[in-house]
Amino acid sequence: MRLGLDVSGGDHAPRATLGALEQLIPEITNGECIVLFGDRATILEGIDHSWLDQGKVDIVHAPEVIEMGEQPSKAFQKKVNSSITRGFEYLRRNLIDSFASAGNSGAMMVGSVYAINTIPGVIRPASVVLIPKVNGGNTVLLDVGTNPDAKSDVLYQYGTLGSTYARFVLGIEQPKVGLLNIGEEEKKGNLIVQSAYQLMKDSADFNFVGNIEGRDLFGDKADVVVCDGFSGNIVIKQIEGMYWLMRKRNLLDDYFSRFNYELYGGSPIIGINSTVVIGHGISSPTAIKNMMLLSRDIAHARLHEKIRTAVSNYGQS
Repeated sequence: MRLGLDVSGGDHAPRATLGALEQLIPEITNGECIVLFGDRATILEGIDHSWLDQGKVDIVHAPEVIEMGEQPSKAFQKKVNSSITRGFEYLRRNLIDSFASAGNSGAMMVGSVYAINTIPGVIRPASVVLIPKVNGGNTVLLDVGTNPDAKSDVLYQYGTLGSTYARFVLGIEQPKVGLLNIGEEEKKGNLIVQSAYQLMKDSADFNFVGNIEGRDLFGDKADVVVCDGFSGNIVIKQIEGMYWLMRKRNLLDDYFSRFNYELYGGSPIIGINSTVVIGHGISSPTAIKNMMLLSRDIAHARLHEKIRTAVSNYGQS
């Protein structure tokens, strides 16, 4: 298995991305290789050359960088030798099994949708984060920013995407799927959420358990929580803010320490024809390492194939 990494992506690249390899290489197994996309000379200066000889690392020369402030679609097309563009080229040609970057998230989305393409039948792909549960395990939250204005049919399909992720990546046999709302009652929420509830309540495609309020995200009422990208992004940014506030005030315990973004590495984009993970721009070496391990887990699960099967079987279960 060949796992692609954008060496030039992130606020602290290439120091953080190359520094992550010291932690990552001991955790990869025989037959796995980390494919580095970036300036070859810079990479060679920052890695152990024995990794190349052992087949643990490969290098694809990509000297251009799509900067954080650039317009994603234009930069993706114009900078054909950028680390992100070359990474998606290799992913599209099946020369790597996954691609991960902490760089320009807009360019990563452009590559995911237009270079890799959505799975047939998927209306819109979604980005996923994991929220720690008090009693162990995690809640899958989607979408967290990809589609701020998701309609009811998209929210329904997120139930399938999230349930498939929870089942095949997290190993939850019968994931409970909830719809994020301002109350538990069926008629609560705006018109789009109410409409989504009507679609989801009799679903044969996933195990729908009803509306989930924000305070229930950390409990066991649901394993998957569905929402539009606008609401989801606000939720995760608030959680992130609370984590850093508690850390600053020395209030962390074993549970709240699990909210450290470094432990999860990044957000996978699901509903596309391969494995793509987007990391936080401020990613540290530890976060980069975990981003790569996450991409490996998703690629090993062949998640895109499972989603393709789930979407093609709508209403048949």
